[in-house]
Amino acid sequence: MQELPKIISVDDHVVEPPHVWQTWLPEQWRERGPRVETKRWGDFVKHPGARYEMLEDPDGEWGDAWYYDGKLIYVHKKFVAIPKAATPEKNGQISFDRSQMTMTAVTYEAMRPGCWDRDERVKDMELNWVDGSLPFPTFPRFCGQTFYEGEDKELGLACVQAYNDWMVEEWCGPSGGYNIPLCIIPLWDVDLAVAETLRNAQRGVRAICFSELPHHLKLPTIHSGGWDPLFQVCNDWGVTLAMHIGSSSTMPSASPDAPGGVGGTLAFNNAMASFADWLFSGKLIQFPKIKLAYSEAQIGWIPYALERADTVWEHHESWQHSKELVPEPPSTYYSGRIFGCFTQDQHGLASLDEVGVDNICFETDYPHTDTTWPDSRAYVEKILAGFDDEVVYKVLRGNAINMLELDRV
Repeated sequence: MQELPKIISVDDHVVEPPHVWQTWLPEQWRERGPRVETKRWGDFVKHPGARYEMLEDPDGEWGDAWYYDGKLIYVHKKFVAIPKAATPEKNGQISFDRSQMTMTAVTYEAMRPGCWDRDERVKDMELNWVDGSLPFPTFPRFCGQTFYEGEDKELGLACVQAYNDWMVEEWCGPSGGYNIPLCIIPLWDVDLAVAETLRNAQRGVRAICFSELPHHLKLPTIHSGGWDPLFQVCNDWGVTLAMHIGSSSTMPSASPDAPGGVGGTLAFNNAMASFADWLFSGKLIQFPKIKLAYSEAQIGWIPYALERADTVWEHHESWQHSKELVPEPPSTYYSGRIFGCFTQDQHGLASLDEVGVDNICFETDYPHTDTTWPDSRAYVEKILAGFDDEVVYKVLRGNAINMLELDRV
């Protein structure tokens, strides 16, 4: 290959600028809508099964916090790595020492500007051999749980719409195609979700955030039929359901007192459970053009999950009756429909024939701690060495173009 294809990253993260809802909400909602306040915060405390919690501390670190409808919702926190000195061979780029990291409250001023500033984000992507980025939300959470959990659903709907207007018209529209819109939906009402998905699809949006396991949010399962109107719109308009790990507000766990590394190792498990849900649901038949993406779930588990699904479908039919909903082996409905998204997965790449070369997309996960930024180009050149040009193109770019129906080559 004369030149590596530019990367389209299907899983990055945007830290919403402080002005988003104060600018894009109708004026009647702004006083109660999301806003940022700067205060001093103490150490973060992790509770079992809960997100990090922290309290104000007059002697603590300065940090920016989001308030919504009078309540503290989220304090910006970062795992801060010590920067290494730039070297000539890196053309002035700065690397970070991941072995020395601390988590602390941070202000927007202390963040890397590319986290929240559109033009600086584009510069960081250019530095990283990336020309397309699908950004998951931060304050709304991975599928808009913040507004779902709020008491005032009329305010919540206005906030969802304001976020999507900002996403399409400010974050993505002027970015020259670098930022690719990913919208959220009002999870609490399928009719409103249909209307919002259609509104955004009509202006070119081809991806929405969805929960990997909605029942954990006390929402209907995909089997219930409750989501069918939304699935129909996604099917008809080519809108991908993008499901990030953690989009069910839960993470896989083992022993309640297990070390942190256990949860990190099991992070893909909810995606695999969702994968099985969809394979046996009949929804991939009912909606023959619907597409799913499992973001940050990696890919090495997919071949066995497909093998096991087909084995169960065949050998346990007498009492499970899977063929009533799924007349062909479940793996039949996988190719080109379900996309595995990975950052680091050598085993998955070694099994690419079984994973499916048309079903895999690469992600840089900027600006999270496991991102390959700013060295993604060198990284993918290393992990894809030995693959032919067509495979490299599909993994880095072509499959993302197909999944998101992008007008580019």
